[in-house]
Amino acid sequence: MGKVVLVTGVARQLGARLVRRIQRDPEVGRVIGVDIVPPDHDLGGAHFVRADIRQPAIARVLAEYDVDTIVHMDVTGTPLGAGGSRATVKENNVIGTMQLLGACQKSPTVRRLVVKSSTSVYGSAPRDPAVFTETTPPKSLPSGGFAKDAVEVEGYVRGFARRRPDVAVCVLRFANILGPSADYPLAQYLSLPVLPTVFGYDPRLQFVHEDDVIGVLRLALGEPPRGTLNSGTFNVAGDGVLLLSQCSRRLGRPTVPVLLPAVNWVGSAMRTVGVSDFSPEQIRLLTHGRVVSTVQMRETLGFVPEYSTAEAFEDFALSRGAGLLPPRAMERAVDRVSSFATSVSKERI
Repeated sequence: MGKVVLVTGVARQLGARLVRRIQRDPEVGRVIGVDIVPPDHDLGGAHFVRADIRQPAIARVLAEYDVDTIVHMDVTGTPLGAGGSRATVKENNVIGTMQLLGACQKSPTVRRLVVKSSTSVYGSAPRDPAVFTETTPPKSLPSGGFAKDAVEVEGYVRGFARRRPDVAVCVLRFANILGPSADYPLAQYLSLPVLPTVFGYDPRLQFVHEDDVIGVLRLALGEPPRGTLNSGTFNVAGDGVLLLSQCSRRLGRPTVPVLLPAVNWVGSAMRTVGVSDFSPEQIRLLTHGRVVSTVQMRETLGFVPEYSTAEAFEDFALSRGAGLLPPRAMERAVDRVSSFATSVSKERI
């Protein structure tokens, strides 16, 4: 019959895309898609179950379909639909994960669990290491938002792994996901006609292409290739880094540097008018940046991304169309601003 795979969060584009793709894998016999609302995206031949993972009823779904593999995609930083709120998102992330893990613990058929997490668990702080590995503790734990949710989710997953050592558990910490259909907070920010930035800072950023997200999830839910191990915690990102100034030049979008004390006010104003999810955690990322090591992804998990950070960003930029300014003109403008900022800093020293 093959594996019976349950995927949460299928009302979102990425979850639906994963469902469609894994149905073609020969070792998969049946796919069950679960979400609180019916998806607008095609799920192919998968069976959709309208269920709230925050409720104990999710245990009945696992039992009814004899699920042996679970891909928990429903850990996200943005609400589903226009009526969602931050409180609803947190409840779905944390309480939903707790209920799902409780159901998995009682299920005699579950043998593999894959959880979508984020490199935001490392936070973004001025004294961060140049590169985070999977075992590097953050200088300061995220104090709120999606990053704090992800930290709590991973804590519950580690507890489940200790209680059910017979279940292979894989946690994938994704860098910022980009691609033609990306709708995450950073993608929304990069789609603005003018990019607010923090004056005097040019953070390093990493990206992972949405195609590679699907690829590594498929690898994690299958049998591991010889010499590799698909259980544990892994950073997932494309090779290389980009500076925020390089991103603005490649997009052809001008930047508006804002002094650090005023950044929170600007972010609050943007959230109020619904322009972008300019949350405090995103502001810290756009101030200090974040870079992670992907050695374990390659050597232990055995996954090699098709897209580098620069290539993932290029594909995203092409999907968004031309910016307000030609890239060369943007490059000259950003260089002038950078030179001005450097001269001001030298004068103060």
